[in-house]
Amino acid sequence: MSSCVTDTARTLACRDGAAAAHLKLVSLSVIFFASIIGISSPIVLARYFQGKPVYDKAILIIKCFAAGVILSTSLVHVLPEAFAALSDCHVASHHPWKDFPFAGLVTLVGALMALLVDLTASSHLEQSHNKPSGAGEYLPVAAAQDGTVGKKVGSDLSNEELAKLKQKLVSQVLEIGIIFHSVIIGVTMGMSQNKCTIRPLVMALAFHQIFEGMGLGGCIAQADFRMGTVAYMCFMFSGTTPMGIVLGMIIFAVTGYNDSSPNALIMEGLLGSMSSGILIYMALVDLIALDFFHNKLMASHTWLKKASFIALALGSTSMSILAIWA
Repeated sequence: MSSCVTDTARTLACRDGAAAAHLKLVSLSVIFFASIIGISSPIVLARYFQGKPVYDKAILIIKCFAAGVILSTSLVHVLPEAFAALSDCHVASHHPWKDFPFAGLVTLVGALMALLVDLTASSHLEQSHNKPSGAGEYLPVAAAQDGTVGKKVGSDLSNEELAKLKQKLVSQVLEIGIIFHSVIIGVTMGMSQNKCTIRPLVMALAFHQIFEGMGLGGCIAQADFRMGTVAYMCFMFSGTTPMGIVLGMIIFAVTGYNDSSPNALIMEGLLGSMSSGILIYMALVDLIALDFFHNKLMASHTWLKKASFIALALGSTSMSILAIWA
């Protein structure tokens, strides 16, 4: 209980509604433009290199950097924050939160939900694009991820086209997980009146959004969406955290809701755990395992495998370093 008293005294000393509101208004534009830069950079580069011999290799390296960013986001940023929220003394001193590690359980549920979505969508793709009886050759979606192209399967659908459909699904599910995380960050920051907490968060979150945007943008670039869909996904990523901040400010103005109240901490912990589970699954299964073990382009070039691993490590390191500030 003494730690609670100490934390409360420190929080009261930093509470300044006017200063906090000013910092949050500044953060809206900073985070929004940082997000645009992050998510659009790999997409623009992919468009520039498309059709050139280096295109496939560049996209693969960008995607591995993205996987490192997303894995680090889930394990170094989201999951520890979820555990911290649910282990706060105001929450963990009550039933049932002190009796069971709910953050780990909900993370597991998030990963299983992502798997269920993946399996369901993959099964649907296989069935809807499978051959009519007696025509063509059947090839499951998983086999379309090995980098082979041009061989027709099912209703005249090639392996390359199946791979694109799968990549679109991966990008969409990945964005859902990232948006969960962005909403939590935005609403929590919007409700906070602690200027000592918000001040270092502004620039840290800007870099956070740049790296996370690069991760998502690399996946979107490889999925080859139409321009309208790309613009929509970029806007959703870029606008979610600022909209979350505004929503948090509105909630506090209308209700005076305390971001450190038990109910707020429980909601933050559960949503963060769910988001973490989704991101862990996507990073390990649909990004890292898929490219390092099922991509013939990487298997046929030893230097590319090394470069991809270095990109993965750099992505993980870059996002992990940001945990010092946010």
